[in-house]
Amino acid sequence: MAYGQTGTGKTFTLGRLGKDDASERGIMVRAVEDIMANVSVSSDTVEVSYLQLYMESIQDLLAPEKTNIPINEDPKTGEVSLPGAATVKIRDLDHFLDLLQIGEANRHAANTKLNTESSRSHAILMVFIRRSVPEKVEDDISSQDKRTKSNLPVVRKSKLLIVDLAGSERLDKSGSEGLLLEEAKFINLSLTSLGKCINALAENSPHIPTRDSKLTRLLRDSFGGSARTSLIITIGPSSRHHSETTSTIMFGQRAMKIVNVVKLKEEFDYEGLCRKLETQVDHLTAEIDRQQKLNERNKYDLEKQLKGCQDSFNETRKNLVTRSEFLEKENTRLESDMKNILSELNCQKDHNSLMQDKITDLEGSLKQSKFLEKENTCLKLDMKDILSELNCQKDQNSLMQDRIADLEMSLKQSKQHQLENSTYQKVLAETTQMYEKKIAELIKQLEFERSRSESAEEQLDAMKKLSDENKKLIQQREVENSKYQKALAETTQMYEKKIMELTKQLENEHTRFEAAEEQLDRVNKILRDYQNSMQGQEEISELRLKLQEMCQLHESTANELQSLKAKYKHQIQEKETISEKLYAVQEKLSAEDKRRKTIEHELLKLKKGAPEGDKDFEDKKSYMKENVRGAPVLGTSASLNRLGSLRETQSAQRATIAKICEEVGLQKIIQLLASEDLDVQIHAVKVIANLAAEDVNQEMIVEEGGLDALLTMLRSSQNATILRVASGAIANLAMNEINQGLIMSRGGAQLLAKTASKTDDPQTLRMVAGALANLCGNEKLHTMLKEDECIKALLGMVRSGNSDVVAQVARGMANFAKCESRAIVQGHRKGRSLLMEDGALEWLIANCNTASASTRRHVELAICHLAQNEDNAEDFMSSGGLQELQRISTESSREDIRDLAKKMLKSNTIFQGEMRSGWQ
Repeated sequence: MAYGQTGTGKTFTLGRLGKDDASERGIMVRAVEDIMANVSVSSDTVEVSYLQLYMESIQDLLAPEKTNIPINEDPKTGEVSLPGAATVKIRDLDHFLDLLQIGEANRHAANTKLNTESSRSHAILMVFIRRSVPEKVEDDISSQDKRTKSNLPVVRKSKLLIVDLAGSERLDKSGSEGLLLEEAKFINLSLTSLGKCINALAENSPHIPTRDSKLTRLLRDSFGGSARTSLIITIGPSSRHHSETTSTIMFGQRAMKIVNVVKLKEEFDYEGLCRKLETQVDHLTAEIDRQQKLNERNKYDLEKQLKGCQDSFNETRKNLVTRSEFLEKENTRLESDMKNILSELNCQKDHNSLMQDKITDLEGSLKQSKFLEKENTCLKLDMKDILSELNCQKDQNSLMQDRIADLEMSLKQSKQHQLENSTYQKVLAETTQMYEKKIAELIKQLEFERSRSESAEEQLDAMKKLSDENKKLIQQREVENSKYQKALAETTQMYEKKIMELTKQLENEHTRFEAAEEQLDRVNKILRDYQNSMQGQEEISELRLKLQEMCQLHESTANELQSLKAKYKHQIQEKETISEKLYAVQEKLSAEDKRRKTIEHELLKLKKGAPEGDKDFEDKKSYMKENVRGAPVLGTSASLNRLGSLRETQSAQRATIAKICEEVGLQKIIQLLASEDLDVQIHAVKVIANLAAEDVNQEMIVEEGGLDALLTMLRSSQNATILRVASGAIANLAMNEINQGLIMSRGGAQLLAKTASKTDDPQTLRMVAGALANLCGNEKLHTMLKEDECIKALLGMVRSGNSDVVAQVARGMANFAKCESRAIVQGHRKGRSLLMEDGALEWLIANCNTASASTRRHVELAICHLAQNEDNAEDFMSSGGLQELQRISTESSREDIRDLAKKMLKSNTIFQGEMRSGWQ
């Protein structure tokens, strides 16, 4: 825990990240780094919570939406827990650095006279470590416990608290007012409660007042409990803060008297065992369900199979009954068929005798075929004579054709004989096929009924013998027919050869005819070429016309080329003149760059030559970090005039800045705002922001071009720190009425609105909202603010949900409404309020019951001033504003606001009429 005056380095000691340099890391990062190096992934878990105690409200820095987190105490063990806080499991050191950076960004900080970035809340980092202890390490458990609880896993738990306390401050030195004043009250109250507890523990008092503050309730174990506690006290070297330094050292001396007793904290991991048993039960129940479903499915399948078997058994029994009936009928039918077959066999004997007569006729036809063979031999001799005659006499083709016709007639006759033989063969084949089919059918029927029809088998054997004899006869006829077919094939081959020779002669004649056709084609081609040459002359005439046209085009393009050459020469001359001008500009830029480097070199020399306290300002002050919170936004110029007496004493930091300004010069510092080095820009804008907080410096900054440089940075820079600090500097300058007009004329309001739309950083939004709120305090600028959509931008900043931003938005609405009502009373303005068009009244009514007292006061003032304009009466009645105004007149915490609300209700006739109708 770090304790000390504000601005003495508590946050620097504990919370510095040191991403670029490991030697600059704070205690938080070093402690977690050491923990992560000594834990194992298998048995240890490390979790982190990061909280802040802001105005006696515990808020989660890792989840900013969680506010006012309750504190619970275990009635048995007295252990303190925060059930609503987010706990994040740490993977590695980089993960923790990211979480710590998120928490620091969400922490409340503000600019005071003692510290440009004063922490306005107590930050508490909680690191929870759980380690599963193996059985051999369990030395503290008795043997009886081991017997009863040997199966239970043991967990060793530890908790590390790193507390960055907000610094104690005196109001006359810090100059806090408004919200800063409220924050300082709560900070000092909690630190006082902590001091009371330390005193009571040091004096061994029987009563320790830990319940006086939420801070002491959270840190109860750290003092006089079971924790090992280390206390860091921070003091400043200045003699001006002698009393604060003394009280801090006395606090440390009293804390050293407290004795803590460290205890080993081990417990049985009932939750882990319960989760393990639950998973086993779930697994077993799932397995039982699966087995039950499988048994039901098997039972269903067996029942289905049994039913199918019964159905098939019934069907087969029915089929057997029907089959037996059918077989009995079939037996009776076969007996009748057997009788018919016997009668058919008797008829077949008669038919066979007829077939023998036909076979004798076929033998006669065979004799004729022998005669035809003899004729064929004669024809062969004749064909030889014909061939000799064809070779000798080509002119007797006609006679040969006649002979060929005679031969064809003889062939036709031989073919007719063949057809007759084939008809006889077909008849025999059909009869044999018919008998074979019938015999096959009879064999099947006889085999099927062999046991009952033995007499039928004897008849079938006789039928087989008869059929074998018929087959033999048929085979003999087939052999004879095959011989006859061979003879016919030989004769047909001979005639085919003769026909082939004749076809060759015809082909030769055809080739001659084709040669003549080719000669005709050549002649036709020659004729076509001649015709094409006539067409080519016509094409040549067309090409001549095209050539003439091309010549004309060539002449025109040549003229255009000459004109282009002239233009090119003129452009070359212009290029030479421009290059000369560019060279001169480059020389000027190089000279300015050298001048800028000399200024930067001088600034670095001054920084090195500054005293030890000034080095704190340069490198170690909290506002010089990357997460600079910005310059102060203090209120209207009237409120600043009332604080003139409080600014007599200047802090060491402001003295250092003034010294740098005197030695380097304000003009050179403003020139550094345009430096290419980002770090130089950041340092320069911080110096300007601190100077702008003083009324004396504001006029000089504007005269030297500081306002223009700040607006340029807002327009061009993308760095979050520059945007935040530049917006804060403009907010300080905007407290002067003359500067307000300059900011509006140079487009500063539009730039602020654009900056608000492109950032989500709550501190930057707070600076921008403060600047716009100051501009709203000038009635002459209201129309321009409305045209530049600054009112809409101001209301849009509420999206961040940050209480400080909401407070600045409410202050802007109150300033706008107050100036507008004053102008209406003085007769400078008439008509409906400009705030109504952007929905400001609805927002004010919705936030009238906010928790922040300052925000609620500004909202109530804005509603009262808007109610002073009778043209806003309809909007009040339609949106519920009249009821809210009545509530303010009776329930507001401030008497002046209650009186103002009552006055508005009495003076407005429309409100009076509406209230009377409501009473009736």
